[in-house]
Formats: sequence, C-alpha cells, structure tokens
Amino acid sequence: MPDRSTPPTYPSRGFTIALISALILSTTAIFIRYLTETYQMPALVLAFWRDFFVALTLLPILLVVRPGLLRVGRSQLAYLVSYGLLLAVFNGVWTLSVALNGAAISTVLVYSSAAFTALLGWWLLKEPLNWVKILAVVLSLGGCVLVSGILNQQVMQLSLLGILIGIIAGLAFAIYTLMGRSASERGLNPWSTLLYTFGFAALFLLVFNLLPYQAIPGKAANPADLFWLGAALGGWLVLFLLAAGPTLVGFGLYNVSLSYLPSSVVNLIVTLEPVMTALMAYFLLGEIMTGVQIGGSLLILTGVVFLRIFGE
Repeated sequence: MPDRSTPPTYPSRGFTIALISALILSTTAIFIRYLTETYQMPALVLAFWRDFFVALTLLPILLVVRPGLLRVGRSQLAYLVSYGLLLAVFNGVWTLSVALNGAAISTVLVYSSAAFTALLGWWLLKEPLNWVKILAVVLSLGGCVLVSGILNQQVMQLSLLGILIGIIAGLAFAIYTLMGRSASERGLNPWSTLLYTFGFAALFLLVFNLLPYQAIPGKAANPADLFWLGAALGGWLVLFLLAAGPTLVGFGLYNVSLSYLPSSVVNLIVTLEPVMTALMAYFLLGEIMTGVQIGGSLLILTGVVFLRIFGE
C-alpha cells in the first residue's frame, strides 16, 4: 500500500499548463473591468456575450480540426447541461464581482475557492489532503484575506455586498473545478467539455437576462439591453477578444491541466492569477495595491512555490 504521509508526485507538464492558464486568465478581469467602466455594461449581459462568443469561436475550429470532438454520448449530455448551468452562475456572479470590487480584489476573492476545492475534492473525489496541500491552502487563503482588504473596517462597511458576491464566486469556481476533474474522469475531451459547457451557459444566461424579475442584479432591464453596446464597434471588439483570448484559451488549458493534476492542486496553482491581475490592474487601470495587499500576494506565491517543491 502507498504511504499516505508522503506527498504525491505531480507531473511537470500539468504544472506548466496550469501556470500558463493562470497567466492567460489573469487578463480576464482587466477586460471585464474595462467594459463595465467604459460602457457601464450590465454584468449578466456581458457574461452572456462572453460565453456565446467562446462557443461561437470554438465551434468552427473543432469542425475543421477535430470534428469527432463534437460528438458526445447521450449519457454525458445531461452532465454537460448541469455543468453549463454552474458555469453560467459562476460567470454571472464573477462578472458582477468585478464590477463591484475592481479587477484586482475580485480576482483574489474568487480564489477563496482554493480551500473549498481542497475540502470538496477530499470529500467527493477522494483526493489526498496532506500537510503540504493544507499549508498551501492556508497561505493562499491568508493572502486572499490580505489582498481583499476585508480586515479594513472602512472597506467592510463600503463593500460588504461585493465581498460576499466575490466569495460566492469562489465557491462556484470550486465546484466548477471539481466538475472539470470529474469530466476528465468520465473520458470527456477538455475541448469538447469547453464547447458544450460554454454553449449551455450562454443559453442559461440568455434566459436569466430575459426573466421579468428585476431583482436579479446585473441583468438586462429589457430585451433591447442585450445589445447594450449598440454601434460601439470598439466595445464589441474588446468583448470578442475577451472571449476568444483569455476565456477560450485560459479555460481550455485549465481544463487540460485537470486531466494531469488533482482539482485541488490545479486550483492552488492558479491562485497566482490574482498576483498577475493586480500587477496589470496597476499598470493598465491605475488600481493601487497597498503594502498589506502586496504582502498577501507574496503569501499566495509562497503557497504555490511550496506546493511545487514539496509536492514532488
């Protein structure tokens, strides 16, 4: 029997793919923040078009390159529909979090998912929860707390709703990660999974936007608002680049990395995304991080490095 006290070996290829995914995904919040600030685009309208453009971009690529990936069994279809519903909820809540919290802080808050993923992965998928992973989770969560600024009483009073939505996005991302690992174990190709989940997510987000209940935050006030950008070609171009670039490639590589590594490990690696996003938000959007927030970023980085060194 294997020694459960010994940390498992993680493939270098999986680490490399997850790190590249984190780098690409780190630009996502920058695009979203630009669209919500420049065009005041409602969060769920933005999320709908983002998911729609991902599916629209990936479909012809697979038709030409790997048409066989378009076929999935009926037994897998119900799973992909539920996966798409979860993705729709995650993308909607995450986009709203960016609009409320800014690019840097919302990206950090979504990685409260590191702890959720480790615990749920241990409980549901029987993934090992050793001392290396626990310490990495503690360091990552500590970094998230510091970067989010939630220890600042003034911040808590001003943006409690935003912080709560950010943490809900983290929980949704954790479940998304676990379902991605489960999809890999079911034999689903990562790119097939990406196409179907984003396609179904776009359909669900369209329904959310057309619901008559105005209490849903960030939805279209009326059907015409689905075309919020109107004739603003620059806005449509940024929206398409958001979908075809960081979303399609970033999520695609994220799904691929889940075929090499446990979901909890992948989620911990991509907690580097907040650090990368914070740096870009500083240079591109003028979002300034305090010394405490920089220290939190270093904690997150330390957790990932520790996982890589002692997880071999």
